[in-house]
Amino acid sequence: MEATIEEEIDLRLVLSPDNGITVPARLRYRTDDPYAVHVSFHIHSDTPVHWTFARELLIEGVFRPCGQGDVRVWPTRHAAQPVVCLALSSPDGDALLETPTVTVSSWLERTLRAVPPGGEAGLLGIEEGLEALLSPES
Repeated sequence: MEATIEEEIDLRLVLSPDNGITVPARLRYRTDDPYAVHVSFHIHSDTPVHWTFARELLIEGVFRPCGQGDVRVWPTRHAAQPVVCLALSSPDGDALLETPTVTVSSWLERTLRAVPPGGEAGLLGIEEGLEALLSPES
């Protein structure tokens, strides 16, 4: 059974250490795409900006810095509150966003209840596909 776990959140686009603007976003996790998280940023345009990256990257980033290249995630504090930072880089520019750790953690916990770590491959039928591919024809 396929499931989608979504959460509307507000991220803070960091313009300087003391200045930022709120960017509404939607976190989405689908059990039919169990390795990925999808983030849609609603930036006052006709079409939202979409990013997709590994769920494991976001999980790890709640606890320690991780990622390289286009997506990096790390925990820190802002105004004495724990936050998760998300740095995104594309040919169109770079963005540094942050959101309260509790917001991301509670959403991730819901995804982990739907698909526990290590259970992703079973949803995709990878083992069965490999068996069919590698078994001799009868």
